[in-house]
Amino acid sequence: MIRLSLALALAVAIGHPIEPASAASAPRLKELVAVSAEIVRIGDLVENAGAAADVPVFRAPDLGQTGAVAVSRVAEALRPYDVTGIDTAGLSEVVVTRLSRAITGKEIAERIARAVAGQFGYGDMKNLAVILDRDIRVLHVEASATADLQVTRMHVEPRTGRFDISFELPGSAAARRMSLRFTGSVTDTLEAATLVRTVRPGEIIKASDVVVERKPRNEVGSDGLGVEQAVGLAAKNALRAGQVLHANDLAKPQVVQRNEAVVMTYEVPGIMLTVRGKALEAGAAGDVVGVLNIQSNRTVQATITGPGRVAILAPAPLLAAANDLSRNETNHTQ
Repeated sequence: MIRLSLALALAVAIGHPIEPASAASAPRLKELVAVSAEIVRIGDLVENAGAAADVPVFRAPDLGQTGAVAVSRVAEALRPYDVTGIDTAGLSEVVVTRLSRAITGKEIAERIARAVAGQFGYGDMKNLAVILDRDIRVLHVEASATADLQVTRMHVEPRTGRFDISFELPGSAAARRMSLRFTGSVTDTLEAATLVRTVRPGEIIKASDVVVERKPRNEVGSDGLGVEQAVGLAAKNALRAGQVLHANDLAKPQVVQRNEAVVMTYEVPGIMLTVRGKALEAGAAGDVVGVLNIQSNRTVQATITGPGRVAILAPAPLLAAANDLSRNETNHTQ
């Protein structure tokens, strides 16, 4: 807590005597005081201060800061003005805060994004990420300075995103004493599915493995995936935490492995056969792979329908023969 300067500002004299206060309007010391001016007045410190209320007695803390002064020294400062009989309510000190408007680094970055949006090839403000070259401590200006930061000069290099921008704050003397020039870089961003952990090759992406984050547009590219698109797919290669997921990073998970025993299903109208086979290739559901028919020792092409299962499509001649057989059986029945 910053100690208040106790140099008395007593240049202003009372133009008439102060009459004794009645019991109903007895002066009472305040415990917490908030001021907006550079000077603390008697009326800021004491309720029912009467004619002495506007008399300045202390220098206020800096903008946005808080200080304390002992009650004994407050009484000493008030004694020349006959403000006596003050109810101190058992206080040992009075805490004084100088009101201010706090301008944060986040607010400055948002203001820069708003200034750049729609210009220099950049899109909406919500898609812009601003990185400042230096950390911005909170800037305190007068509480009455509520105007927006106004751009006085701005240069942006579209190719690199580097910017140099200066502001002013109308109605603020404090801002005129500050440097409101900022440099940094601005980047156009997109939402993308981003890994929260390292993933090994072949691992299937779960919902808990990805989050939506804003990443630079050139990092996302045209094939960046959303969370719903990524979940359920398997990593083709090792992927690191924080990596944006792209279409070529993932594939449908393999449900049949090379040399795995599979059940082969052969179906034509009215006939369905199942035989044992061995997959000669690995694949995902829907992939067409070579499968060895163990009984006939012949290799056929089959479509993977699920874990350990494949389906053989009937060749056209066999399908026609099956249809003829079905018709003959129908004629004999008649």
